[in-house]
Amino acid sequence: MSKPDDQAIETLAQRLPRRAMMHGVTAGGAAALLAAAAGRARAAEAGPFPAHPRWKFVFVNHVTTSPFFVPCQYGIHDACALLGCDYQWTGSETSDVAQMVNAMNTGIAGKADGIAVCIVDPRGFDRPVARALAAGIPVFSYNADAPRGSSNKRLAYIGQDLFLSGQMMGERIVKLVGSGKVALFIATPGQLNLQPRVDGALDAIKKSGAKIEATMIATDPTPNVGLSKIRAYYLGNQDVKGMFGTGGGDTMNTGLVMRQYDLPKKGIHGGGFDLLPKSLQAVQDGYLDFVIDQQPYLQGFYTVMEMFMFKASGGLVGAADINTGLKFVVKGSVTPYLTTKSRYEGSAATPEILPRTGPIAS
Repeated sequence: MSKPDDQAIETLAQRLPRRAMMHGVTAGGAAALLAAAAGRARAAEAGPFPAHPRWKFVFVNHVTTSPFFVPCQYGIHDACALLGCDYQWTGSETSDVAQMVNAMNTGIAGKADGIAVCIVDPRGFDRPVARALAAGIPVFSYNADAPRGSSNKRLAYIGQDLFLSGQMMGERIVKLVGSGKVALFIATPGQLNLQPRVDGALDAIKKSGAKIEATMIATDPTPNVGLSKIRAYYLGNQDVKGMFGTGGGDTMNTGLVMRQYDLPKKGIHGGGFDLLPKSLQAVQDGYLDFVIDQQPYLQGFYTVMEMFMFKASGGLVGAADINTGLKFVVKGSVTPYLTTKSRYEGSAATPEILPRTGPIAS
């Protein structure tokens, strides 16, 4: 809808009081309605920030073509469109730290206005982060962060608390399984986007005192290879009581194996992370008990907001850790994710306001 111009507002000013009074609204009330309408129209025309350079932010990612990061890229795009900025999406397709560091170095050489990076290695990003900061380029981590107390000097982290999310999954595993053998699948052991989840789950299981034999099982970042390894694990361990992914690909593949062999009927439980369509369908069909949402759209959107505010405020505002949250999606709550095409979850490209009715679950 186009914005009303001054003549249109003036015409509305002439007509609104008469029509409003015909419907029982006083002239004063009609004037208030008019002021509100005009205020909304004019407020939309004027942004809160003065003119600024079209800053360019570089996002360095570890799996640039992963479907998980589609909503994250939408979040980046939308925040840049809102604030008048540009961005570059770069890094590695296969969690190659050297490729990611090269992408950071290119961003530094190109005088990026801000760099966001998934810190998937405990020490591999310390030097490029230090170089960027020395060059006056703010650096933020998103999705994966350096360990607490490490030497990495990134300004802030935007993403899920990964260790805590692992602990909460571990508590859920204890309730579902009770006792027996459990597999925790991880595509890239040691990498900081996944390993803290395994560590958190093992910590919670141990603290529970349950007689659960939980084992970390390495798979592969390539989905087809990961699927074959999860299938092979099950065929060699058919006494297993639970199989759980710590990333989107492994969770999807766990659901596929659970479906292929109809494992819930054998008393085997499954679950994991992220909202890939096949994982959501597995929850709907009863093959996975849960998936965990970490809201990747917000990981992109909030990171741009922080970099923009850092630049706009001369570094006084903007560097703050943001936990993008944790939400268990189960059979009773999965339907909206399957029936709603949403840019915010990566299942649609078109921006739109999604209507919502009914009570909000806590």
